[in-house]
Amino acid sequence: MEIGWEAVVARRMRRHFLTEEAESPVDAVRAMCGAHAQIATAGEMSVAIRVAGADRATVQGDEGLVKTFGPRGTVHLLPLEDLPMWTGALSALPGAGSQPAPIRMSPDEVDQVIVAIGEALAQDDLTVDELTEEVVRRTGEWAREPTIPAFQGAWARWRQATSVAANAGVLCHGPMRGRLMTYANPHRLRPFEPLPAEKALTELLHRYLYSYGPATPQQFARWLSTTPTKIKPYFDGLPHATLADHTVWYAPGDGDFTDERAEGVRLLPYFDAYGVGSYPRELLFPGKAFDRATARGQAGNYPLLLVDGIVAGVWHQKKSGRTLHVTVEALTPLNRRRRKLLDAEVERLGEILGGAPSLTLGDVTVGAHA
Repeated sequence: MEIGWEAVVARRMRRHFLTEEAESPVDAVRAMCGAHAQIATAGEMSVAIRVAGADRATVQGDEGLVKTFGPRGTVHLLPLEDLPMWTGALSALPGAGSQPAPIRMSPDEVDQVIVAIGEALAQDDLTVDELTEEVVRRTGEWAREPTIPAFQGAWARWRQATSVAANAGVLCHGPMRGRLMTYANPHRLRPFEPLPAEKALTELLHRYLYSYGPATPQQFARWLSTTPTKIKPYFDGLPHATLADHTVWYAPGDGDFTDERAEGVRLLPYFDAYGVGSYPRELLFPGKAFDRATARGQAGNYPLLLVDGIVAGVWHQKKSGRTLHVTVEALTPLNRRRRKLLDAEVERLGEILGGAPSLTLGDVTVGAHA
């Protein structure tokens, strides 16, 4: 079966609630397979733009979401009730071993820290410093040794296992304590057991293919930050087709690719899931967009202007007092209809961020993450 690119784009846009609005933040986050929330404002914007009438406060107040470590070891918003799948899948992936050998924790030390974190957070939310004291008390002074390079000095050695503890299901982000971040134990929010690895990875793959498919094992592996060898067996027996002269796979029973076409203009924030998880990159970021809106093929570094579901520029916002200054750099001409749709998108940003929007069409002169 040959699948057309326009049909793929239209289906992804619809399933990401970028042509239709979700009923709740949980529905939107589940459709994205998690909302990247390393930058809190961007993550909350990603969800809010998909939900009718939502703003950042709507997302922050949704008790069905949990902030924790998700795919690629980065902070995500995930549906709380989906943690059995996420923890079962992510804990089954091989560890990155990113720290140099002299300071890298041994498997036994990692296990000790995970147990200590689970016990320490079983009753109370703790700041990083408070959790450090509890982990050291339960494991030993070796866990306190400052070894991980940070912006100001070095972090304690135990913090190498933070994302591993989250994948094990014993750590997530808790409520802010003033300006201090806290960690919590998600079992206090909703008791659960991680799904067995094979079942969890199979379910996660099917969800990814539903939202981002059709796709290849290499693309799914890149999205998860693991090796294709690890996940290739999960593609065995899945239906496949051809897209742009490449074999791609889709979820069972999900082979209906109609001739619909995405239409409209959307503004997506940093690290929005649609841009990060969608492939092929050269089709989603065609021509000049590939160089302007990616970092050598890595998506997420720039907020995206979408025209008919395809990246057609970048944008930037800066709030000054009550005014939200939005600059949009379009790489394709915007006719009157598209300019009207862009105006509506900017108005929506103002509602989400709580500011009076002001739009300028021109070059975005700031760099990535600005």
